[in-house]
Amino acid sequence: MKISQKIRGEHGDGSTAVESGYDSEAPAGRAEESAEFAAQGNRVHLPLAD
Repeated sequence: MKISQKIRGEHGDGSTAVESGYDSEAPAGRAEESAEFAAQGNRVHLPLAD
């Protein structure tokens, strides 16, 4: 319990939101990966290159 109190004292209790940029970057990254997957034929297992 004392460790938890120390961490909350140093880093906050999580009740305040911190802007991380994740909300704006994640959807764009997923869309890009989805486009790459579609360009490869939407196949999980690709044939081996010679």
